[in-house]
Amino acid sequence: MAETKTAGRRERKKAATRKAISDAATELFLERGFDAVSIREIADKADVSPTTVFAHFPQKEALVFDEDEEQRAELVAVVTDRPKGVSLAQAFHDHLRDDLNANLVGHADFDDKVRRFWELINSTPSLSEYGQRMWLRHEDAIAAAIAEQFGLPEPDDKIRVFARFVLQLSLLAGTAGDRLRMLDAGFEILDRGWSTVEAQHAAH
Repeated sequence: MAETKTAGRRERKKAATRKAISDAATELFLERGFDAVSIREIADKADVSPTTVFAHFPQKEALVFDEDEEQRAELVAVVTDRPKGVSLAQAFHDHLRDDLNANLVGHADFDDKVRRFWELINSTPSLSEYGQRMWLRHEDAIAAAIAEQFGLPEPDDKIRVFARFVLQLSLLAGTAGDRLRMLDAGFEILDRGWSTVEAQHAAH
């Protein structure tokens, strides 16, 4: 029991340090730009050593994207926790729409920070490329969750295509002038094709 509590404290401390580093980095990046900030400056602001920064984040770009595991868990939950009778396409459409709404509606200060955050990413090629690469890594987790729900030993080609399209639609909508309209248009097209695949598996 004592070992469990110690391990729990250790993990909480590790998570708190990681968040402090990421928050410090993001604040500096928003103030001065990604390329103008050094790892040493980030370490000083977070009150840690540069070695500690690299222990939590293998490269500088990773400092901006510190929620990779949480995002993966949320995407898998869209598959596994969706209400009965809700299609996968609708479940992902609703989830991604909620995410976009959360970034578009709210307090002025929050909206401004979100806007500046995405401007930072979109104006920095290395961040944009890294973010897309990290986001698309969730394809395997989504595909595996769908395959398990369908009782398949592994994802087939159509499941992998669906998983990739869902993630690509999110990226496309994120850069569109009207994000919600782009997302809705994409899922309208995706759902028409995917609904026949899901119906085939449901019939077995």
